[in-house]
Amino acid sequence: MSSEPAAGDPHLGAVVVDADALQARIAELGAEITRDYHDRPPLLVGVLKGAFVFMADLARHVDLPVEFDFMAVSSYGSATKTSGVVRIVKDLDLDLSGRHVLIVEDIIDSGLTLSYLQKNLLAREPASLEVCALLVREGKQRRELDLRYVGFRIPPDFVVGYGLDVAERYRNLPYVCVYRDGESSVR
Repeated sequence: MSSEPAAGDPHLGAVVVDADALQARIAELGAEITRDYHDRPPLLVGVLKGAFVFMADLARHVDLPVEFDFMAVSSYGSATKTSGVVRIVKDLDLDLSGRHVLIVEDIIDSGLTLSYLQKNLLAREPASLEVCALLVREGKQRRELDLRYVGFRIPPDFVVGYGLDVAERYRNLPYVCVYRDGESSVR
C-alpha cells in the first residue's frame, strides 16, 4: 500500500492497491477459478457497473470456456452512502437453472447488496453459486459473508478506481485509492 496521493487530484488520497498488485492478484484468482471449476465451466455474473473492469481482467485469466451475463443493482445512486434499499436495475438475460454461477463483485461493504443478490439468484436454482469479490472493506459487514474468492481486504475508507466510482467518476483509474471528499460509508 502506498501513501502517495494519486493522480494529482485533490479528491484522491493514498493508493490502497496499486495497478501491479491488482493484476498479480487477479491472475492468481483466475488460476484458482480455473482449478476449482476445471470440470464445470462457470457462468460469470458481473455486477454492473463497478465490476466490469475486474470481470474483464479476471475472465482473461480463467482458462475455461466461461460465459458472461450482467446484472445492475442500485443502493447508492450518485451518493457515497447506501440508501439501504437494493433494487434490480438490469436483470440477467440467461437462465441459471442447473448452471455453476460465479458472482463477480467489485467491493463488499455491508454485504446488503450481495445478500440480496445471493437470495435472488439462489431462487433461480443454479447448480452452485459462489462469489468472487475484488475488495472487502474491513469492519463494514453486518454479518459473516460466505465469499469463495477475495482479492484484497482493505481498510474501511471509501475508495475509487479500477471500476469503483463517485458519481460515475474515477472508474478508469488503474489502481484503487482513497476518495477524500466523500463521507466514509457502506456500499
